[in-house]
Amino acid sequence: MNIVMMGAPGAGKGTQADLMERRLRLPHVASGDLFRENIKNNTDLGKQVRAILDRGDLVPDSVTIGMIRQRMSQPDCAQGIILDGFPRTIQQAEALDTLFAERADRLNRVLYIKIDNDVLVGRLAGRWFCKICQTPYNVVSSPPKVAGVCDRDGGELIQRPDDRPETVAHRLRVYFDQTSPLIEHYRAKGLLSEINGEQGIEQVYGDIVQQIEGATQP
Repeated sequence: MNIVMMGAPGAGKGTQADLMERRLRLPHVASGDLFRENIKNNTDLGKQVRAILDRGDLVPDSVTIGMIRQRMSQPDCAQGIILDGFPRTIQQAEALDTLFAERADRLNRVLYIKIDNDVLVGRLAGRWFCKICQTPYNVVSSPPKVAGVCDRDGGELIQRPDDRPETVAHRLRVYFDQTSPLIEHYRAKGLLSEINGEQGIEQVYGDIVQQIEGATQP
């Protein structure tokens, strides 16, 4: 079973991918984690990424695809994979098709967690983190007991620059400009399932399970 999770920043796709990882016993592979892991381990690909980022350039598809290919070749991916953050463009989607073809496999389902833009801004702009332990909070859905103070260690809560309202709005514009064609690409191929991401975590998970079970039917 091969799954791609899609959704704007703040849609909760990482949370849902973790839940599906436990249910399906398939590895949840997030492209951002792959970048960090390769850089940390100083692999050949990691060295390339570090040099590119140090220059302030965007990581080219060839490097990203190389990391995905390397990860998919590992034994725990033999029965399938849950991809999060890849592909982001039609070109990357076509490359992913090639990677699956190399192993005589295919993509089974693309799960798009859809949320209204205003809701996304509210979620992201409300995120705060403990400066010490990095515990996340949200002023709307999971606020700390004392405003500005971490429940765990009393550390100061800070907001990352990427989560400021004006930055969030820009991030979302970039995301939708980039991925809207990809969403339609997968819809045309009959692989896309839209999930209402404005529900609670359990309700979203239940809808995802229905779609996954449907995708496994002959």
